[in-house]
Amino acid sequence: MNSSEKFESPYYPRRARWYARIFYFVGAIRHRLALDRIYLPKDITVGGLVGSFFIPGLAVYLRGPRLSGKAAMTGCALLSAIFIVWLGNTAANLAFGLMLSIHTTGFVYYCGPFLSDKEFRYRILFTIGTMLFLGLCFYTPLQGTIQKHWFMPLRMGGRVIVVSVRTTPDSLKIGDWAAFRGSASGAGEINEGGILLGPVIGLGGDHVDSLDVPEKHWLIRAEFFRYYTHDPFGTRSGIVQQTAVVSREEFVGRPFKRWFFRKQILP
Repeated sequence: MNSSEKFESPYYPRRARWYARIFYFVGAIRHRLALDRIYLPKDITVGGLVGSFFIPGLAVYLRGPRLSGKAAMTGCALLSAIFIVWLGNTAANLAFGLMLSIHTTGFVYYCGPFLSDKEFRYRILFTIGTMLFLGLCFYTPLQGTIQKHWFMPLRMGGRVIVVSVRTTPDSLKIGDWAAFRGSASGAGEINEGGILLGPVIGLGGDHVDSLDVPEKHWLIRAEFFRYYTHDPFGTRSGIVQQTAVVSREEFVGRPFKRWFFRKQILP
């Protein structure tokens, strides 16, 4: 016997693999929720349902034909790239909607054996419910995670400026552009949840134009931020310019100098 070969005794069971606890946990949840009493058609598997939910286009590939599945997955990958590159623009919104449509259509197509004997109105309701569920439970949280931990698009003055939210305010210098959450007074009622974007003109401890900037604060010239005024004709939005003192807790990020092949032009 080769020394590298492992000896397996017929009297002792094989040791459980590291992932055995995962299957045990999933099985316990299925039993607790009585999901083990639900029997799927033979052409539908739990793994296929889970994979089809999280990977756009995979459902078409699993159901076949494979060529159509590859085209669906490639198309969704291309739409994802368009969404990232043109983040915040109309093209990104269209790509987002089209990818959700392909994802929903593929998932419903994979569930075809389950829906084959159902009434037409039931299939319509299932399709609408699938789209809402995917949008609210997958795409919306994913979009929120991206904007919270990676990059955020800001529409300022009719343009989209993508901000990196992974940077820290400690690296800011005089003249650097930065985005902060904040409010200001002066042109109607200012939305306290708005985003201020402008160059840094003072650091903590500086004295600028008879104004002392507190420590761990920054003085910026907020050239762009949204405000909302209430009048008898409804709500209007606009842009104002004002100097503001902001804190570390209000820091959002710094604009990218270039976003892929596009140079972000700041005023």
